[in-house]
Amino acid sequence: MKNNRDEYLRKPDWLKIKLNTNDNYTGLKKMMREQNLHTVCEEAKCPNIHECWAVRRTATFMILGDVCTRACRFCAVKTGLPSELDWKEPERVADSVQLMNLKHVVITMVARDDLKDGGSAVFAETVRAIRRKSPFTSIEVLPSDMAGEYENLKTLMDSRPDILNHNIETVKRLTPRVRARATYERSLEFLRRAREMQPDIPTKSSIMLGLGETKEEIIEAMDDLRENNVDILTLGQYLQPSKKHIKVQKYYHPDEFAELREIALQKGFSHCEAGPLVRSSYHADEQVNAAAKAKQALGEEKVVQEAN
Repeated sequence: MKNNRDEYLRKPDWLKIKLNTNDNYTGLKKMMREQNLHTVCEEAKCPNIHECWAVRRTATFMILGDVCTRACRFCAVKTGLPSELDWKEPERVADSVQLMNLKHVVITMVARDDLKDGGSAVFAETVRAIRRKSPFTSIEVLPSDMAGEYENLKTLMDSRPDILNHNIETVKRLTPRVRARATYERSLEFLRRAREMQPDIPTKSSIMLGLGETKEEIIEAMDDLRENNVDILTLGQYLQPSKKHIKVQKYYHPDEFAELREIALQKGFSHCEAGPLVRSSYHADEQVNAAAKAKQALGEEKVVQEAN
């Protein structure tokens, strides 16, 4: 009889994580608890938490509570009925960003399908609060699809983040199995509309690999993102957070990630971060710089063309 353990793929050596609990790590964790703040680093059991907190001193803040209204089969964030809105949260996040003296900050959220505005008002106020207290900090927002409502997205985009990040998570065929209350087409529309609302704000998306997708489907997803004017792409290995979540079908080798990164760059993405431990906000500070340089180069090229 087959042992239940045999049903799970053994993690390869390249997925070993180095733990680092230095003063940066413990200090940042203490500050998060004192400010009653949540991070996706902790809630989603991110494998890079020790590198980001202890070495890079960066964190991805998760606002609008720590309970999500959706139950996606890949995600470790708690699901249930969220608490009341906390309108003091934007100021607490802004205070923490200022205290940490961050050059770049990523703000994400739990899905709030219980709210008519999808949480966009609190999200936009968080961006504005950070702008007031840390005007030189670049801000990346990673919202849910906010039910695909145009006005909800507009509320957030009007706050003028530096990057709009929204993840398609997986390829088209697997979306119904992997994501809850979300559709592949709606996410693409969300990204396209964001760019149409604020053409100068770069957009970004992420794909998890190892859920049973084919290489052809990955490339098709890249094409779909480029057709909707997405600038930045991250590719990472899906890791099963618990036995109740969807199983890993394949562990991609670093060489395979390197090949996919080259394909992405050839297709016109200004930046592609790809690797087994890459997550949507991994090295996000470097990505915003790459996007800015690409934007500057494009502007210079346009000036030369007009001059000729």
